[in-house]
Amino acid sequence: MLKIGKLKLESNLILAPMAGITDLPYRMLCRKFGAELAFVEMINCRSVSFKSKRTKQMLLTLPKDKPLGVQILGCEEQYILKSLEVLKNYKFDILDFNAACPAKKVVRRGEGSGLLKEPKKFAKLLKLVVKESWLPVSVKIRLGWDKDSVNAREIALLAQDCGVNALFIHGRTKTQGYSGQVDYNIISEVRKVLDIPLIASGDVFSGLLAKKMLDETGCAGLAIARGSLGNPWIFKEIKEYLGSGKVVSRPAEKEIAKVMLEHLDACIDFYGERNGVVIFRKFYTWYTKGLRKVRRLRERSSRVKTKEEVVKIIHEALK
Repeated sequence: MLKIGKLKLESNLILAPMAGITDLPYRMLCRKFGAELAFVEMINCRSVSFKSKRTKQMLLTLPKDKPLGVQILGCEEQYILKSLEVLKNYKFDILDFNAACPAKKVVRRGEGSGLLKEPKKFAKLLKLVVKESWLPVSVKIRLGWDKDSVNAREIALLAQDCGVNALFIHGRTKTQGYSGQVDYNIISEVRKVLDIPLIASGDVFSGLLAKKMLDETGCAGLAIARGSLGNPWIFKEIKEYLGSGKVVSRPAEKEIAKVMLEHLDACIDFYGERNGVVIFRKFYTWYTKGLRKVRRLRERSSRVKTKEEVVKIIHEALK
């Protein structure tokens, strides 16, 4: 069991928040394969404060979409406070503060991993979030800004002193982005100084790599992000591997096609056919990764506009 404040989880496998990815259709699909705790897409505090149409859609949920977390991104106190007021109207189970996003447009504003360069500001904002939150609070960080300024241990202790209930850590620096190697040693060092649960992420692409992360870092849980893209059954695979050591092979093409069609229908039900098809197109590329003779189909997938067209190229790829 993984306990984060008052939130008790049977599974320590978590679907991490991903912008443009972890919408309601995708969360429900991943839950089907064993993701107990899932997060809505990362949301900017300014957007929440202004109650934009897009943000309202991102926050939509269902009674079965539980337990559910929300991750906020921001560096301005007034918008953090306004966003928390808005979010009180939603039934979330955990609130995460992002100090890890490496996107250029994010760090340029001093948000995300940009806060790793300003520990005092990071602590001030985090104390504000903890004080005003009605939910358990976690924070997500990276190892540091770059290899010459690795400060994960310092930042983690600051976060703990601010009163957070858990810490998420990605095993790379900001400048690494998603390239290079995950540093298990630094994650382990951070875990040893904390009294709160540490949930690790980075290159959790299989049951074997999940076990490696758990064994080498001693972390309490895993946040799975890119490893789930085109592979929502990874949660089932990891659980099986951790329990029995059995390597679960990729599902048969018939099963992959079934999941893709289910995901497509969910996107269309949620967004309407036009937008649902556009949103699903990126997932088509991930689902068909590694399949033979799909290059031409991927090119077509970027142009399809109707459900009928998508269904056709799914069957062509997985016949």
